[in-house]
Amino acid sequence: MTTIGLIRHGITEWNSLGKAQGISDIPLNEIGRKQASDIGDRLSQEDKWDMIITSDLSRAIETAKIIGSKLELPISHNDKRVREINCGEIEGTTEEERINRWGSKWRNLELGMEKFEDVSKRGVEFLEEIVSTYNGKRILVISHGALIGLTLQQLLPEKFQTTYIDNTSITILNNIEGKWDCNLYNCTKHIN
Repeated sequence: MTTIGLIRHGITEWNSLGKAQGISDIPLNEIGRKQASDIGDRLSQEDKWDMIITSDLSRAIETAKIIGSKLELPISHNDKRVREINCGEIEGTTEEERINRWGSKWRNLELGMEKFEDVSKRGVEFLEEIVSTYNGKRILVISHGALIGLTLQQLLPEKFQTTYIDNTSITILNNIEGKWDCNLYNCTKHIN
């Protein structure tokens, strides 16, 4: 059995302001650093992990470094496939700004946003490669809300029609002989 713990990065200023982040490289804020520290403390009390892989964006890398410091586990490597959805022209804007700029049906416009199916495809490809490369290991993957949610919907469509992923939540997937199962979803019990 291979176990993968998917963790969304800690909160950033743009998260707090309700701005679409996408691939914009926004750092954690103080609350985000505290959240990462809290989940690191929690994980240090639970089952041991073998490695940490992270998105190549700084908010995920910083979250991974903080967690890794608590687990005495360095980041193994980062992987572009688990970076956030590219939000195109909406990056850096709030819902209100998008409505003002493009109208209430802005989601129907071609604004350079990466397609959901492309995001989930790269997420699933990454997970399947991890399972074949590190079979039998326990791997933490520090990533992003849309990437994690869309990947879960693709991997286990009968279980996840919609998803919401909180900052520093952990979702645990097990792969047993090619079959996926999710036994913990969006858990934030470490956040007060």
